[in-house]
Order: sequence, then structure tokens, then C-alpha cells
Amino acid sequence: MPRHFRWGLVCCLTCEWLALGIWVGGLLVLIGAVIPAVFNTFGGQDSGGFFLTRAFEGYNRFVIGALAVLCAGTWYRWWSGNQAVMVSRSEMALLVGMSVIAGVIILWLHPQAASLQAQAFAVKDEVARKAAFEAFFRIHMPVRSLYMVNLVLGILLTGIKAKRLLHRDGALT
Repeated sequence: MPRHFRWGLVCCLTCEWLALGIWVGGLLVLIGAVIPAVFNTFGGQDSGGFFLTRAFEGYNRFVIGALAVLCAGTWYRWWSGNQAVMVSRSEMALLVGMSVIAGVIILWLHPQAASLQAQAFAVKDEVARKAAFEAFFRIHMPVRSLYMVNLVLGILLTGIKAKRLLHRDGALT
């Protein structure tokens, strides 16, 4: 294999691992550190809720970038035809599933939830506010669930890549 081609694969795999680190690590940090800190620090539900909405919008932008890197890297490895970095069906299926879920969250559910949240925070009448929050939480619960599913899929994809690496090196024979 030519040297420049080998370096292309090294760069490709490095970028894929970084993208998975952003995907999984970013969500773990948001869930494990940011959300508890926000609700234990901010003065109220409104300001904390708006902050978290903005934080997840930022995370979603990183996910779009990570997804682009993962898709480009997967395509490059497939195009290379190199058996050492081949793309498995399970890897491809996980990447497609992660892409679909991220698309549903980013393009449909998150904007809808953010709009319902803003409406709920704007309402002053207690009865109307309760109804607005119920509408918000009907959308928010599936969004949270889909984020968790995508976290698990990202971890599984990381495991598949690690297993392939160990198999290739003979550590799991």
C-alpha cells in the first residue's frame, strides 16, 4: 500500500474516533455534569431550561459535524477496499440508525420542543402554564429517550470499531 494512502487511512480513522468521542462524550458530559449543575445552580426552572435548550442546540451542531466525519470516514474506508479497515454491515447499520435518530431529533423534535418550552415559560396563568408544560413534556420525553438510544448506539459503534481493531491485531483470535 502506498505511503500516502496509508496516511489517509490513519487520518480517516483518527477523525472517526474523534467524532465518536464527541458524539458519546459530549452527551455523557451534558447528562452527567451540565444538567445536574444547571438545576442545582440556576435560580429557576425557566432560566435553567432555556440554558439547557441552548446547550443541546450546541451539542446538536457538534453531532452534525461528527456525523459528516463518520459518514466521510466510512465512505473512504469502503472506497479503499482495504480489508484491515473494511466497513461491516453492523457498523453501517448503526451509523444509519444514529443518523436517522439524530435527524429526527435535530430537524423535527428539538425545534418543536424548544418552541413549546418557550410558550410554556411565556404563559402567566397557572392553569394555562400547566397545560403548556404538559404539551412540552409530551415532546420532551421522546427527545430524551432518543438521545439515550443514540448514546447507546454510539457506544456500540465504538465497541464494534474496537473489536475489529483487536481482531485485526490478533488479540481476539
